[in-house]
Amino acid sequence: MSISMSSASLPIFNAMLGNLNHILDKAQAFAVAKKCDPLVLTHFRLAPDMLPFSGQILIACDTAKNGTARLSGVDAPKYDDNEVTLSELKARIQKTLDYLATVPNSALDGTEEKVITFQAGPVSRTMLGEAYLKLWLLPNLFFHITMAYAMLRHNGVDLGKLDYLTGENN
Repeated sequence: MSISMSSASLPIFNAMLGNLNHILDKAQAFAVAKKCDPLVLTHFRLAPDMLPFSGQILIACDTAKNGTARLSGVDAPKYDDNEVTLSELKARIQKTLDYLATVPNSALDGTEEKVITFQAGPVSRTMLGEAYLKLWLLPNLFFHITMAYAMLRHNGVDLGKLDYLTGENN
């Protein structure tokens, strides 16, 4: 039996964004415990030419939101992309989860062969729906959440693999 586009997307988006929300909770607790400005964390970059932590969160949310909209044909909300504090980033995640909850499974199911054209930086790409989900959306979501996780770990936030995978403390 094959799996549906909705079952291969929405539960994963919801789970990973929920785990990301948990990771931000741990970042907030770290900042309080260490008496450091949380903006140090949200502005942190692993390399000078990469997006800061806050940008990783924005793109993770946009990946789930915009990808779901492209596949389903359900309009995605527009965000201002000005979130920088941990509480603003958590609100961004929640807004994205709230949007995903409005997309019916039926809008995603059967989109395996739908032609999806999207911008990836300066390049326009075209993929069929199933490939777009499997080879673009999911890897992109995982990449940005992994980068956010790595940035916090680098800065000393007590995170483990279970925080990333299940949103649970070790």
